[in-house]
Amino acid sequence: MAEPVLHVPSLSAEPNSDAAISVRGLTREYRRPRTSLRHASAPVRALRGVNFDVAQGQRFGIVGESGCGKSTLLRIISGLDRATSGTVMVEGTDITGLPDRRLGFLRERLQLVFQDPMGSLDPRMRVGQLIAEPLVAQGHGRSTARVAELLEAVGLQPDAARRYPHQFSGGQRQRISIARALAPEPHILVADEPVSALDVSVRAQVLNLIADLVEELELTLVFVSHDLSVVRHLCDTIAVMHEGVIVEMGPTESIYENPQHPYTRTLLAAVPTLRKALTGASAADLAEGVQ
Repeated sequence: MAEPVLHVPSLSAEPNSDAAISVRGLTREYRRPRTSLRHASAPVRALRGVNFDVAQGQRFGIVGESGCGKSTLLRIISGLDRATSGTVMVEGTDITGLPDRRLGFLRERLQLVFQDPMGSLDPRMRVGQLIAEPLVAQGHGRSTARVAELLEAVGLQPDAARRYPHQFSGGQRQRISIARALAPEPHILVADEPVSALDVSVRAQVLNLIADLVEELELTLVFVSHDLSVVRHLCDTIAVMHEGVIVEMGPTESIYENPQHPYTRTLLAAVPTLRKALTGASAADLAEGVQ
């Protein structure tokens, strides 16, 4: 059976230097451990020719199931991993072949918020030190006033700077991670499943905080999630990834109202809704003979 046609906008062969992020022909292969002395193991192809542009100020969502290549893509965009082939341009600068010593500008322009705040915050450092660390690393010095300003921006009291990460709830720790990411005043905020490790009751608060900060600070947002309902809340454009390829891309409401690719329709069908929950409960009741 032939593969379904990909539903993505046509892009020029060359990266778009005016875009916040422009990706062309991106591939990433990983070598498996050898299982034979005579034959090398076949490589794992995490990305297979990814192309997209993120315009300045856009809210760009990337969705797909675990293992589809979302996090690998983010790591390459952020300079934390290297592509096997292809081009990544960030605000007009090609970062594909740059050595680590020349990626300093990227740390100022682009910042990450990770999935697990406890795993990304050093438990031995106080919150004030954690938030100020990016400023110190970039030669701006530690500013108590700037730390207090950032804590207030994410809904925490200034005295939180004296405490340690383990003294906060999961939602509060993610707020601290967001404050740390905003410290160097980046142009681009990249969020990798930032609410998936949080309680359901806290997710909406953190999502609304991100949305408000992106609007207030006029940031470009790249938001990765396996949950289409979360991405719909935040993003104006969605790229759907499947097995290392973007299979469909377009305006958020267009993707929701008229999905073209079979995989996109499968993802949408899996989004829980109140009607589905009630239908499922009714069916279960009938099966048990409940009147």
